[in-house]
Amino acid sequence: MTAKASTAKKAAKTVTATKGFEDVTSFGQQNVDAFVKASELATKAAEGINEEIASFSKKSFEEAVAVATDLASAKTATELFEKQSAFAQSAFEGFVAQAAKMNEIFTSAAKDVTAPLGERYEAASETMKSYTA
Repeated sequence: MTAKASTAKKAAKTVTATKGFEDVTSFGQQNVDAFVKASELATKAAEGINEEIASFSKKSFEEAVAVATDLASAKTATELFEKQSAFAQSAFEGFVAQAAKMNEIFTSAAKDVTAPLGERYEAASETMKSYTA
């Protein structure tokens, strides 16, 4: 092998190694970026969930105060029972509706938060396939 061929071969290996290092570095940076994006989305989702819980708690407390006032105005035991039954039904329906709403919020948040990480998983999978092909 001539000196020129040997030098050219070493240069090609260096270029290949440099390109590989750049690819690994870029891939790692994209992973970090995806993790940061997922963290930001999780924080935003947690804030939204906390706001929803606070809003529902406030609404429930206000309704309970109004119901207590209404129950206190009952003139007979029958009237009290009817008012209490109506409140129980209303509270249950409100709870079920809120539970469904929270389920939607959690499901949406989970999809949003895991999307950037799922994309990186797919990229890693495709990269591994390219090495085995």
